[in-house]
Parts: sequence; structure tokens; C-alpha cells
Amino acid sequence: MTWFLLISLLTIGLILVLVEILFVPGTTIVGILGLLVSAAGIYYGFMVFEASTAWTILGLMVLAHTGLLVYGFSSGVWTRFALKETMSSRSHDDRLLGLEVGMKGKAISDIKPFGKAEFGDIIYEVKSESGFVRNGTAVIIHRLENNKIIIKS
Repeated sequence: MTWFLLISLLTIGLILVLVEILFVPGTTIVGILGLLVSAAGIYYGFMVFEASTAWTILGLMVLAHTGLLVYGFSSGVWTRFALKETMSSRSHDDRLLGLEVGMKGKAISDIKPFGKAEFGDIIYEVKSESGFVRNGTAVIIHRLENNKIIIKS
């Protein structure tokens, strides 16, 4: 009965650690639970058996857990969970289409230093390079950079 209990604890601990490594990496709860069950099995081995047998059990479990860890990293299981694609698009890439440096418009809100201006029939959010601009003031596009419209009055 003592061998059955010892083998059960150690096997359940190894299975939980294997489940952590292969199926749910990163959660750590299952892995910690597996290590605790394995530690309980090792403790039980030290309580029931003589020292040389208990130390052998401890050595075998350290080898087994190390082997599982090495297998987990070498099996490539982590690549299933790694992001392999990158997003190259940005939001509002076409926001500045039709605008050119030197284009004239009108401030439709106070710009201090951010506000809204109208160029053509479209309203844009703009940044003033010259500080405060009152509502209704004529503005000119000074720069277009990084999807931002820099104006001056």
C-alpha cells in the first residue's frame, strides 16, 4: 500500500507538470500543484522508507522533472503559443489624402494647441504650431507628419 501511495503521488505530480508544460503553459497553477504533489510524494518517501531509498526517490524525481522541462522546451510546444504575425497596417492611414502643405482652411474651433479646422468640406483635427488660434481664423497647413496636420495662422 505504501508503494502504491508513493507511486500515485509521484505520477500525479509528474502528469500535472507535463500538462503544464505541454497543454497550458504560462498558467503556473497546474505546474505548482504538480510540484506540490511531487513534493508530498517525496516527503512521504522520507517518512516511510529508510534514508537511502528516500534519497533515491528524490534523485529520480529531480531527474524526471528536469527531463520534462527539457522536453517541453525542445519539443517546440512554446511556438504554438507565440505570435508569428505582425500587423503592418495603421489606423487612419488615408486620413491625410487630398491634403497638401500650403492648403488654406478655416479654424472651426479654438485651437489651443489642438482643435478642429476645415479644409475643403472636411473637418480635421489639427495642431497649431503658432500657439492659440481663434475660431474662424484662416489657417494654412504648415506640415503633414505622422498622420498629424500641423497648421499656422
